Amino acid sequence: MPAVTGDTARGISEQVAGRLAAIDALLPAPVAAEGCGAELAVTGPGGAPAAMATCEHWAGEPGSLDLTWGAARRFQLTPQVAGPDVAAALDGLLARWRDHLADVPDAAEADTAAVITWPTRDIDGARPLLRHGLAPRAVIAARAAGRRPATAVPVDPDVRIRRAGSADLEAVVRLGMETIRYDAHFGTVVERPETPGALRHEAARVLAAPDPWVWLAERDGAAIGLLYAEPPEFAGWIAPMVRAEPVAYLELMDVLAGERGGGVAAALAAQLHRAADESGVAVTLLHYEQVNPLSGPFWHQQGYRPLWTSWEARPASTLR
Repeated sequence: MPAVTGDTARGISEQVAGRLAAIDALLPAPVAAEGCGAELAVTGPGGAPAAMATCEHWAGEPGSLDLTWGAARRFQLTPQVAGPDVAAALDGLLARWRDHLADVPDAAEADTAAVITWPTRDIDGARPLLRHGLAPRAVIAARAAGRRPATAVPVDPDVRIRRAGSADLEAVVRLGMETIRYDAHFGTVVERPETPGALRHEAARVLAAPDPWVWLAERDGAAIGLLYAEPPEFAGWIAPMVRAEPVAYLELMDVLAGERGGGVAAALAAQLHRAADESGVAVTLLHYEQVNPLSGPFWHQQGYRPLWTSWEARPASTLR
């Protein structure tokens, strides 16, 4: 296995930055991630450095809402693949990662995942990822400031959109859990016994702040829809995934099944986008499940496009 020296790392990072900028202008330059210390690197033709990666071993804190968004233990690969043969370099990198995880006893546990987030437009990675047993699960989609929806759907005049506050905690938790239970059908999100309590704890904190970025849609005083987002001061955790700044993040969105198709979701999204644009947000990000039949089409109509795709093998030991 080749050693990754400082000069080697800088050389790969510079090549990757140029390659990614040519693929998608929203992709950030690569940043070295902290990992477990495993040496993961491969060379290309003639022995020139072609790719390197770090592997982070992540474990969720008991009772944390983070446990809802995936496996309880995640082995997360952060790759930098320069090429010139991207598919071959990534294939070699994934093989080294597989061998590394084979020596990690915890990777064989049921509630684990091997996770790699790959630029959606970097199509050279798809075949190696599939060949190593990884499946596309979640998408990070991006909306640049000022983007307009593809179509305007008039909302029922009997529906009212308003900002939520502390008194709306029960409605926010109820509708948030509706989203989590729906997304749990698609393999990434996991409803756990502690999920309702964790969501309640987080929502109570958010709703106690002045002017939270949480909105409810109501009909006859009853909540029928929810949009729950993070303004830039709370979205720093995902900001490195995009070149522009500042960044906002849309965490949860739900419209009751009987109310879908009537423009309620579009009205909630428009409320967030007005707030984001007025606040100078450059890009709003969100996650949706790759195989969710509703989310992808809806968010694309609202001006979002795929930026990153999260690929997973569950359990982590099933990585090939």
